Amino acid sequence: MSITDHAVAIAAAEAGAAVVRARYGSQLTRIKKVGHDFATSADIEAEKAILDVLRGARPHDVVVGEESGRTGTGDNGRTWLVDPLCGTLNYAARTTLVAVNVALHTGTGSAVAASADPFSGEVFWTDGSAAYVRSAGTDERLVPSAESKLVDVNLDPPFPSRDVFLAARMLADEDFSDRFQPRVVSTTLAVAWVAAGRRAAYVTDRHDLSRSVHFAAGIALCHAAGCVVTGLDGEPLDTGGNGLVVAADQPTHAALLALVRKQRHATARP
Repeated sequence: MSITDHAVAIAAAEAGAAVVRARYGSQLTRIKKVGHDFATSADIEAEKAILDVLRGARPHDVVVGEESGRTGTGDNGRTWLVDPLCGTLNYAARTTLVAVNVALHTGTGSAVAASADPFSGEVFWTDGSAAYVRSAGTDERLVPSAESKLVDVNLDPPFPSRDVFLAARMLADEDFSDRFQPRVVSTTLAVAWVAAGRRAAYVTDRHDLSRSVHFAAGIALCHAAGCVVTGLDGEPLDTGGNGLVVAADQPTHAALLALVRKQRHATARP
């Protein structure tokens, strides 16, 4: 019996999560990247564990890993996007807010995805039609909810849209604080939490996210769970627009877009 794509995604994410969990608190080698960004030996080892699963189950697919880049020469239109440790700085500082992300991108978007929390043991996953969380071997359907009023905001540099929108400015807006409460998790685990109803929304001004190894899994989960997912101006992500607004429902999404527009209009004044 052949293994399904979503089962491959779950197995790969769990393999990476096992490495991340095992290496937590150990002596880690840091590999400097661009600017202040860096990887650790745990990132490298987790990505290898993930790639071993993907190569074993889907040898003809292309894989794009955050640390190893693009591998494979397949031309079947299937690309696995791998972020072995989202929240590396958190992890290096011995903070357990991290995610292991695996998503399969096809011509129509991310078909299946899994985002594993190494420390809770939960795996958020989608088969492309619905989204679930697996805990202790049991799957539960994800149901978005804005009840918490918690909005996670990405405050990590760079800030490519700072001339027209800056998340930090939005947090100081009274209209934001009247309706929402900010959180800064600094990992895309927060995107999965919107799908799970643990966050009302997530906002970032990062660019080109639909095929990002960091965001593809979370975006796929939120689409499958029924969240509202757009760019900062309300445009579909596949149009190449800027940023990401993921909301549990339409009213929350509309309120956040209004806050973005308000800031854009303020910066456009002479």
